[in-house]
Amino acid sequence: MNKLKVTQIRSGIGKPERQKRTLKALGIKRMHQTVEVMPTPQILGMIEKVRHLVEVEEM
Repeated sequence: MNKLKVTQIRSGIGKPERQKRTLKALGIKRMHQTVEVMPTPQILGMIEKVRHLVEVEEM
């Protein structure tokens, strides 16, 4: 299974609290931070909820 690189490209300021908590759950703490995650169904669902705030690449 390949990992995914998730990078925050837009700010969470002014977004619903639920989206901010989703970013935090993905391990993203600040703008332009990149985290590597395994593509489990739960992680893919979280990425889908904040897809307008992040950029995703396959490794």
